[in-house]
Amino acid sequence: MGEEPAIPKRLELRSLPSVGSLLESKEMAELQGLAPRGVLVSAAREAIAAARSAIRRAGGAKRAGLPGREAILRDAVRRVGAAVRPAFHAVINATGIVLHTNLGRAALAEEAVSAVAEAARRYTNLELDLESGSRGSRMAHLEPLVTELLGAEAALVVNNNAAAMLLALNTFSLGKEAIVSRGQLVEIGGSFRIPEILERAGARLREVGTTNRTRLRDYERAIGPETGMLLRVHPSNFAMIGFTEEVTREELTALSRKKRLPLLEDIGSGALIDFGRWGLPAEPIAREALAQGMPLICFSGDKLLGGPQAGILAGRRGLVASLKANPLSRALRVDKLTLAALEATLRLYRDPEKLAASIPTLRMLAEPAASVRARAKAVLRAIGADRASHNRVEVVACTTEVGGGAMPLARVPSYALALRPARGKVEHLARSLRTGPEPVIGRIESGRLLLDLRTVSRGELSKLAASLLRVLEEEP
Repeated sequence: MGEEPAIPKRLELRSLPSVGSLLESKEMAELQGLAPRGVLVSAAREAIAAARSAIRRAGGAKRAGLPGREAILRDAVRRVGAAVRPAFHAVINATGIVLHTNLGRAALAEEAVSAVAEAARRYTNLELDLESGSRGSRMAHLEPLVTELLGAEAALVVNNNAAAMLLALNTFSLGKEAIVSRGQLVEIGGSFRIPEILERAGARLREVGTTNRTRLRDYERAIGPETGMLLRVHPSNFAMIGFTEEVTREELTALSRKKRLPLLEDIGSGALIDFGRWGLPAEPIAREALAQGMPLICFSGDKLLGGPQAGILAGRRGLVASLKANPLSRALRVDKLTLAALEATLRLYRDPEKLAASIPTLRMLAEPAASVRARAKAVLRAIGADRASHNRVEVVACTTEVGGGAMPLARVPSYALALRPARGKVEHLARSLRTGPEPVIGRIESGRLLLDLRTVSRGELSKLAASLLRVLEEEP
């Protein structure tokens, strides 16, 4: 047979369907109840325009490969779906990383979700003292709970931990020096670095010591008339080992008392309990830091604490009062939804024995690997042995990270579904799962796509299986 003749470009362009004909199709008619007519018209026009561009790029090429009416219609339907679907929506986290920053970090406890929903749909006593009927403080709902759990004199909550540090630096070191060890000048993620936060806060950085060794006398020599405060930062997202030395918390607190200087410790990930009970590395515990004399601490709410994004400041009453008096605190304050979620989460810490059952972050970190393996096998059974064998899907042991800049040396044992496509690239498989109706986010290792079940809840298993079946059926 001879080769298919080239089709003149003008004829191909004339054969493009009209907007009206696409709108009259059964497929588009079924979408009329889901999307306004304007969205349908725009989708049809965009699909036709995309096909027109493809034809023009092809020039006088053969008809094969050029978009026909059915392909254009499918594209229009896809565009309608993309237009009506919220840009911000849930995904299935199959990376195994419990505190995945790009996926929103901590999943909230059911109690926190209910509290947020109630606060969102109704008016609240956000800044109303119900007893007196006069205006109150939004911190009145949280401060007693934070001080109870941490043993602090006072507390303040702002919208994230970077904001907490910014507020403290601006309050105590505006136009003055903040002294910090060179080994603690960390980048906290998203290119936000401690020196840059100091600069924006109006403080001047005074580095002491070296990257790997800082001694008490380094701080002592740096203190002078221009000193505003001392700063201690827990390097939560990396570890330094070997020939190292740092000033202890007790030494630094004694120095701050002697020199009558404010001292802030950023303890990072917000551990309120000892994670050693689950075989995980030690992290600074908020209550212990205060008990050891630290006058002021700050930490995140959406990491190891397992709550919403927030920055929690706690410590001595006078220091917290100064923070509250800073006009910047109003710009950094949290809204009623964050307050509701954080209060509900913190209340769960009153019963430490039930934490792993009630807070998703702790449940995922504490779960035995054998339990994760059972969920992976359940999904494999749902796929079916024949399809799993054909597509080279198997359950494998793996390790994962905590994420969120917490416990950088921790390697948590887990189990995953490993997919190695017989044909095509593993990146294509990952993209198909990622862009589907129920997005699934995995990780690629050694030429395989791993779907780690540590971060997939039982309630998501059927959705994960359905997404896998969809993409595996598309594989050749």
